Amino acid sequence: MSDMRRREFITLLGGAAAWPLAARAQQRERMRRIGVLTNLSADDPEEQVRMAAFSQGLQQSGWTVGYNTRIDYRWGAGERARYQRYAAELVALSPDVLLATNTSTVRALRAATNAIPIVFASATDPVAGGLVASLAHPGGNITGFTAFEFSTSGKWLELLKEIAPSLTRVAVIRDPVTTGAVAQLAAIQAVASWSRIELTPLDVHRVDTLERELADLSHSSQVGLIVVSTALAMVHRDEIVRFAAAARVPAIYPFRPFVVNGGLLSYGPDLTHQYREAATYVARILRGEKPAELPVQAPTKYELVINLKTAKALGLEVPPTLLARADEVIE
Repeated sequence: MSDMRRREFITLLGGAAAWPLAARAQQRERMRRIGVLTNLSADDPEEQVRMAAFSQGLQQSGWTVGYNTRIDYRWGAGERARYQRYAAELVALSPDVLLATNTSTVRALRAATNAIPIVFASATDPVAGGLVASLAHPGGNITGFTAFEFSTSGKWLELLKEIAPSLTRVAVIRDPVTTGAVAQLAAIQAVASWSRIELTPLDVHRVDTLERELADLSHSSQVGLIVVSTALAMVHRDEIVRFAAAARVPAIYPFRPFVVNGGLLSYGPDLTHQYREAATYVARILRGEKPAELPVQAPTKYELVINLKTAKALGLEVPPTLLARADEVIE
């Protein structure tokens, strides 16, 4: 074999040996697509924290945005009319998996597809809401993480009564169209019955009606407020906290961001942690697991947050026993 033919042969052999390696590298680096439908706005600081946790969870599971995954976002900003439109847009992009942030967004995505896997980061009562067949065996194309166990709703009243023991009446802000609204109110009512607290449900569809409702409450003494988990409450948390402060009504909220923004206290799951956990489910689905085989999980981390500055402004003395149980105290 001539030197020229020998060099050509070696070149061809080397190229042939590299083919499987190149094919494996191409397969490994194939970009996978994730669609995210969120109920908050793109400039919401809390949503930015949650999405950062989601991306971090993906990276820890071997999926790096910009390398082997890309994420398409749609921001609903608490407006249900947008959810259906954005869900259709995301499905049209043919993603490998979809992330829904709450009950309303997962419903919109479910209406748009029964084939693309959907993971929800925080949904209320997904079984009663018809999202999954059961918690242990979801079936279909949907699974994820629940927002609350309903017994937590009763805990809100217990904590509010502990920090403001003179309360005789408590208003409950809720969204009556959500599947968990009735069960949440029932759990609060169970505690109210033996606490001798009168409950007043406030079915709020628009935040501009809430200011008037709370102003009316302020004319009564010894009134408190429970804000349950709704998309409207999260989107308009600044206004709700401001309205409660103006009415001088002690209030308890479902999540930490309300208290960071001046609310009195909150008790609920660490949603940042749940978004990170949701990323692990998305990662498992990207590797071939089926959502029907991934059980729906309840929150594993609850946090009690107290704002001492707000308590002082309301003339409330926070019991030392309550302070000792707090996961975070804001001064």
